[in-house]
Amino acid sequence: MNPAEAAGPRSSRNLSPGPLVWAATIGSTILLLALLKQVLWLVVPFLVAIILYYALFPLVRRLSLTGISRETAAAVVVAGFFVVAVVVLTPTASWLAAHAVGGEEAFFRYLEAGRGVISRTLALLESHFTFLARTGLHDAMNRQMAEFTGTRLQQQLTNAVLGAAAWLPSLLLAPFFAFFFLRDGRRFLKFLGGAVPNAYFEQTLFMIEQVDTTARAYFQGLLKLTLIDTVCLALGLLALGIPGAIPLGLTAAVLAWVPLVGAILGCLIVVLVAATDFPADPGMVYAAIGLFLFVRLLDNFVFMPLTLGRSLRLHPLPTVLLIFVGGAVAGIPGLIVTLPLAGVVMVIAGTIGGIITNPRLRARHAFARALRSRRVTADLKL
Repeated sequence: MNPAEAAGPRSSRNLSPGPLVWAATIGSTILLLALLKQVLWLVVPFLVAIILYYALFPLVRRLSLTGISRETAAAVVVAGFFVVAVVVLTPTASWLAAHAVGGEEAFFRYLEAGRGVISRTLALLESHFTFLARTGLHDAMNRQMAEFTGTRLQQQLTNAVLGAAAWLPSLLLAPFFAFFFLRDGRRFLKFLGGAVPNAYFEQTLFMIEQVDTTARAYFQGLLKLTLIDTVCLALGLLALGIPGAIPLGLTAAVLAWVPLVGAILGCLIVVLVAATDFPADPGMVYAAIGLFLFVRLLDNFVFMPLTLGRSLRLHPLPTVLLIFVGGAVAGIPGLIVTLPLAGVVMVIAGTIGGIITNPRLRARHAFARALRSRRVTADLKL
């Protein structure tokens, strides 16, 4: 039989997302985000485990090609990752413990330097634009910043630290999840495929392959983009002479995983460091802002199309809409999860839509059920 004929007149592989698929994708994504919000303590380590899975999967596959079993390869790779993590995190934890006492003091020193930069910038603007001076923007902003950096900020900072400490135990589940994803991933996919009717088996395999391809391309692209951003930001900060260029670049690149908010927060951290270390040179602050704008333009027009842009084929309009909805529904984790979740949901919705609108597949399924019914009841007829 001709494969094109077997797939029916309109195979789901050739269908572009229609309005019903888009509506189902957006609605299902919002519903899933609302449900995930109730179990964020489990969603965050699960998301970290998925990132670890796609980061370590090439090593497991390479070991498997040498003749090592999948279980052994997964155990070796995860154990090696655990050893490297301990080696890296032990001195980091010691450094953080040694500087924890002065951490709050340093934070408020950076914040005060940021206030100085804003105050000088507003004063400069008011000296050039008289309508700004008449509005009293400089004095009003100074009052607002003084109120913000008072007791309320200290309370919010304490709550944030306590909240982060409460999340740490759940993050220990991430390596545990990643190990079982690497070891039993294929077994789980076979389990899912065995529960699908034979008429829909081909389309289901295609859907599983597309979901895995979409998720792998997204998360591996995210790691590549993080590495590229870290290198670009670190080189730029080194050229400017800002201390701690590599840690600052890595921090800003990881924060950029959160759309919109993360990039602004990463830029703010570097600006505060530049304002504190170069209090008499406001040009250093403006240079740091220019560096971030330049790297962000490279991200949007060069790096993202080469990494993330090929993984999620989403139109910009629903993409921006989903980002804002994800943040409103599930907060910062929602911002991170929205795009890969929408990409996976779109693949599933498109495949199911192609099956529902394909009369050939539905006819094959009905015929198979009729044959099975006749076979079961053949010896019961009088």
